Amino acid sequence: MNERLKEKNGENEKDMSFIDHLEELRWHIIRSLASMVVFAILTFLFSRFIFDYIILAPKSEQFFTYQAFCGLSNWLGLGKIMCMTPSAFEIINFEMAGQFLTDLKISVILGFIISFPYIFWEIWRFIAPGLYEDERSATRGLVFYASALFITGILFGYFVLTPFSINFFVSYEVSEQVNNTIALASYISLLSTIVLASGIMFELPMVVYLLSKIGLVTPNMMRTYRKHALVVIIIIAAIITPADVWTQVLVSIPVYFLYELSIFISAAVQPKTDQQALVP
Repeated sequence: MNERLKEKNGENEKDMSFIDHLEELRWHIIRSLASMVVFAILTFLFSRFIFDYIILAPKSEQFFTYQAFCGLSNWLGLGKIMCMTPSAFEIINFEMAGQFLTDLKISVILGFIISFPYIFWEIWRFIAPGLYEDERSATRGLVFYASALFITGILFGYFVLTPFSINFFVSYEVSEQVNNTIALASYISLLSTIVLASGIMFELPMVVYLLSKIGLVTPNMMRTYRKHALVVIIIIAAIITPADVWTQVLVSIPVYFLYELSIFISAAVQPKTDQQALVP
């Protein structure tokens, strides 16, 4: 243990006071926010293109997901059973500054999504100096994998969950006398919630990896609570998706797959953790 402390103290040429740590953290936060603001401004400048071809694209029957599922259905010889054609609906704005505020909101969200790798890198730069050399080596590539998982989750939420949710809500009706005219704020809220929640859920393997490194999670624990985890996953899927069984299953399957993958990740980490714990 003393050798490891010497190793760590050798890496840090001078001790930093609590105020020094706060000052360093402040600059990491400032740089992270600055990157988000820069990308938010860039997206705001191209807001017309972003809204026409990205934000509002899932309401069109020409959206990639609808075409892909229909093509897959034909390729499997199922006819048009998997084809989805969203019901036509109009999006309207009720507030004087509604469109401007919505534009700002989407710019901030996209700014965060685009700058996520850099933000995570800044967080890692603040944490890494407090780790031992072997701990830093074990977490090499952490920023890349965390960013890749987040972006994958964002894409899954946008291309899979969003069109299914829109198709369900727009086609659902309590009476033929009631027409759906969707508020802009409601549409944006649904889209942003689903996409961001999906991106966060896909970070599960990374969270398990870190918790396994510090010994809070073990593969045996995850296997023991596998059934409980499945129930939690289904509940989360029900919260972020409409009350449609098919969509909930569509969400639950990849998340449960990530849970099973996390068990293997925890098992790969655990032996190393156990061996290090035996080192005096």
